[in-house]
Amino acid sequence: MKKAKNMAKKSLEPAFRKVGQIDPQPWRELEGIDFFLRNGLLFTLYEGKPHACLKEQPDPAALNAYARLPDPLPVLLLDEERYGLLKKRFKEIESDEPIGGIEGYEDEERIDEILQNGDLISGEESAPVIRYVNSLFLRAMKKRATDIHIESFAKEGTVRFRIDGVLNKVTTLNKSAVGAVINRIKVISNLDISETRLPQDGRTRVTVAGKGVDVRVSVVPTYNGEKVVLRLLMQEGAVPSLPELGFSDDVFGGLKSLLRRSYGMILITGPTGSGKSTTLHAFLREIDHDHFNIVTVEDPVEYNAEGINQIQVNEKIDLTFSNALRAILRQDPDIIMVGEMRDHETARIAVQAATTGHLLLSTLHTNSAVSAVTRLIDLGIPPYLISSTLIGIVAQRLVRLLCPHCKRETVPDDEDIRYFDLSENQRVYEAVGCERCDGTGYVGRRAVGEIILVDRAFAALIKEDVTEETLLAHLEQNGRFVPLFEKVRRMVVTGETSVVEAVRVGVKGV
Repeated sequence: MKKAKNMAKKSLEPAFRKVGQIDPQPWRELEGIDFFLRNGLLFTLYEGKPHACLKEQPDPAALNAYARLPDPLPVLLLDEERYGLLKKRFKEIESDEPIGGIEGYEDEERIDEILQNGDLISGEESAPVIRYVNSLFLRAMKKRATDIHIESFAKEGTVRFRIDGVLNKVTTLNKSAVGAVINRIKVISNLDISETRLPQDGRTRVTVAGKGVDVRVSVVPTYNGEKVVLRLLMQEGAVPSLPELGFSDDVFGGLKSLLRRSYGMILITGPTGSGKSTTLHAFLREIDHDHFNIVTVEDPVEYNAEGINQIQVNEKIDLTFSNALRAILRQDPDIIMVGEMRDHETARIAVQAATTGHLLLSTLHTNSAVSAVTRLIDLGIPPYLISSTLIGIVAQRLVRLLCPHCKRETVPDDEDIRYFDLSENQRVYEAVGCERCDGTGYVGRRAVGEIILVDRAFAALIKEDVTEETLLAHLEQNGRFVPLFEKVRRMVVTGETSVVEAVRVGVKGV
């Protein structure tokens, strides 16, 4: 191989020409150009004439491809940076059709067939890849998906949608198709196509049925290739109102009472994907935007809310939650929303804001409302400050609702009876799946929560730095606190959800 490389280079040596910092532009007017591109032989116009382009240290495959040109072309030797730039521009051309609105790409079976056969990006054949990516957005919106996962494995790739909090497999892709689809996504989100070794984050915007949808893009390298996750971010019109969230009367009434407060700290808690941000924005929708200065700090800005000043965290330029919060306090705010309390500094400034006459809303990753108190203490906030600023805590989950058209009555087993404290003759329902629920057995979700309205007695216990068990015992004694587990249990008994779903959301013992 080395001998063949030397012979090929020697025979072509007179045509080689090393150039400086030129700006190479793709030239494609060559029959069968895709064969040469696949082997690393690129083309550009230089001084008005077409030239073949190689690296300064050419690969044997590229030299052999040059030998197969129908008519010899002069050769430019490019450094790694110039060669990589030209290669990237060729890939961009392959996916150069703007995404725009995605109506009209509903012939999904034909697109899937093209991709399964691996018939990709060959001249005008790039159109199927563009249509396929567009169709993914269309299908995701139709199915109410919040995330699109495109994954690379040893022999194939998969596409999955997260619907109602659960991933569902949509299709399998030919291994050669995965890279083309990922490249298209990189192009529309302004990411580096040539970089496949490092994680990348980007954003794009698509239009579905005349409505704009912001898409957050995350690309990470895996052992078998890159994986892409697309988060579909709803706009203001998609933010539900407080009544539409589906909370029980005690939680809804508690949230309405907190709306009347002019200062203090309100926390929404729960695991990732439990709808905390949606609840906060629904809460903000109920506030008079004309007479209050409302400022938020978020990562990312998930809802584009009219009348609210929203700040996007950017740690690359040191725009962190804590730094943004400091700046906000100089902006004469009435209501401040902090997307998440992640560290001591953010929590400290947030508590300071709540003690100086501001209404402060934020989220914490805790399993229950009571554990939010100990979490604040873990973040370094003294109990006496928590007791004087905290006015309300909501812990929540999103529970999938059984499809009313296909749910089926069943008898719970002994373990389920013990877990949910059911009577022996209690009947429950299970998911089946039909056309109306797209085979999942569930349609939609409802927010389920527990709420603590901090009164003087509860605040006094916080100040004494008592345990979670003591705080919970106090709540249960006053008779107004209904824990999350009991509410999910009621949904199982009434047939709103299944035993499997109730166990999945994980509220036992909190």
